[in-house]
Amino acid sequence: MGLAAMRSRWMADGTEILYDKDIREPLFVFLEETYGKTRILEEKRTGSARADAVMVTPEILYGIEIKSDADTYARLGKQVKNYDWYYDRNILVAGTSHAAHVKEHVPEWWGIITVEPDENGEADFYVLREADANPKVRDRRKITILWRTELNRLLEKNGLPRYKEKSKLFVQDKLIEKVPGGILWPQAYEELFERDYNTIGQEIEEFRRSKRRKV
Repeated sequence: MGLAAMRSRWMADGTEILYDKDIREPLFVFLEETYGKTRILEEKRTGSARADAVMVTPEILYGIEIKSDADTYARLGKQVKNYDWYYDRNILVAGTSHAAHVKEHVPEWWGIITVEPDENGEADFYVLREADANPKVRDRRKITILWRTELNRLLEKNGLPRYKEKSKLFVQDKLIEKVPGGILWPQAYEELFERDYNTIGQEIEEFRRSKRRKV
């Protein structure tokens, strides 16, 4: 490792820098230990931004933004706006270099978790502020996280027509219109728990073939 690379591991006060890659896996373990049953979906498109992670729980969908010591707040304003459209609650995970001013950069309903290296250089997490209900979340944005095959299963669970000739947007709106949120969202989150990235290609192709047969 070159001298410049070695220096890049340390801040001016001698504190070791934790990069995104140092934080992610320990963070996901911490979240599971803290919140119980969870599933993490990484790098999820969130409007015109991208969520570092989405945490699914049986009743709440969390957006999680990671700001390591190597990151800045330059894009956070735009990211906050997008997160607030999509997730029930949001959490900012901030490195030591951000800890002093982190509360100034996110709304009061955002949770804040700070991360710093312990005596062994491993990531150590502290819940500075619990996430509160997000008043700006939009159901029509949140439901776009679901795949068409997942939406189809929700239609079936709730005794609704399959709407095979209708667009995905139509199906999303119909579910929001017909199924009370207290029923719809726990069902939707269960779909996210069961999501299988190994079979989605096959499911999409089968859906497209069924549509072509109708033409």
